[in-house]
Amino acid sequence: MVCIQTLLEAEKEAAKIVQQARQYRVQRLKDARSEATKEIEEYRRVKEAEFKAFEASHAGNISNAQAAIDRETELKLQSITAAFESNKDDVVRKLLDRVVLIKPELHRNLKKAAKGAEEQ
Repeated sequence: MVCIQTLLEAEKEAAKIVQQARQYRVQRLKDARSEATKEIEEYRRVKEAEFKAFEASHAGNISNAQAAIDRETELKLQSITAAFESNKDDVVRKLLDRVVLIKPELHRNLKKAAKGAEEQ
């Protein structure tokens, strides 16, 4: 009877040890997750700071390029406007000449049809 009692007590003690080991393992997993989350947040902060520094250092280049493009666009626009102003009178005169001065003549297909009818 004493042997059975000893075995039951040993089994209870083993169950307690297994339960403690499980609790320890669960606690370690929770700790590992929280530690990993902290490391990830720290890494994210560092990379965001690096990105902002990179962006700030290159922002001047972008604004300079934009200003150069704006100047070039303005020069081209002035050139096109000047060409328009200098040629608009000639273009209007040529258009009016085409519209007003009409030379009536038969269409070339009509001329061919008339020649074909004469031959028959």
